[in-house]
Amino acid sequence: MTTQAKLGWSLDRRDPKTIEAFMPLWEWFYKYYFRVQTSGWEHVSPNKKVLLVGSHNGGLAAPDMILMMYDWFKRFGTNQPIYGLMHPSAWQFPQIAELAAKVGAIVAHPKMGYRALRSGASVLVYPGGAKDVFRPHSLRDRIYFGNNQAFIKLALREKVPIVPVISHGAHDTFIVLADIYDFIKQFHDWGMPWFMGIDPETFPIYLGLPWGVAFGPLPNIPFPVTVRTRVCPPIVFERYGREAACDRQYVNACYNMVVSQMQRELDILVYG
Repeated sequence: MTTQAKLGWSLDRRDPKTIEAFMPLWEWFYKYYFRVQTSGWEHVSPNKKVLLVGSHNGGLAAPDMILMMYDWFKRFGTNQPIYGLMHPSAWQFPQIAELAAKVGAIVAHPKMGYRALRSGASVLVYPGGAKDVFRPHSLRDRIYFGNNQAFIKLALREKVPIVPVISHGAHDTFIVLADIYDFIKQFHDWGMPWFMGIDPETFPIYLGLPWGVAFGPLPNIPFPVTVRTRVCPPIVFERYGREAACDRQYVNACYNMVVSQMQRELDILVYG
């Protein structure tokens, strides 16, 4: 395991001073670039750990994820512990890994999710991963997790409520025309070199800055659009514990409940 990869396997790298140093920059983007409108923060108590579950947008920039973190720190302070699960592939880049660990990112692995919650901290997870942030623009108003149910098992085992966090607008910071991963994957089987050896599980074609037209999961500069976010009421399940987390039918039912409720909340946010 590389040095930067090891950073994501520790809860001790989080540095409130680094977070404080970034707050003025995040505040500028929050207030003036994305002109964020938010609501629902009364559903979160900083003294009670929760699993915040979101559907994020906007490619690798994922601005709504950063805006959510800024809201947390602004309301509850940089010393109030929260960790965000970050895809294992992202930890291969030294500069990203070092900074991410300092602002509270940990590797997206069940072991780290359990450790963070057991430490008394809240955890933020975006189950849809790369396919979520690069989903076609026509799906911008849809909750998309790709049937990733690991977060349900985490909540059930650790007996914590799920607090959905939704947003709208960030998927307009670039325009994903299509995802041609299934087509491109054929060439990967023939030895196609993925970027830095990483298979991103998505291969979008999008319109955005600075490329104009981009092919593949390239980083982008977001368009300055208004972003609306909402923290939804907590979801509490009827059963918790190891037995519930191992019950495939129950986990599936809980997953469908979360996705359905988040979709209803997103519809209200979008259409009123």
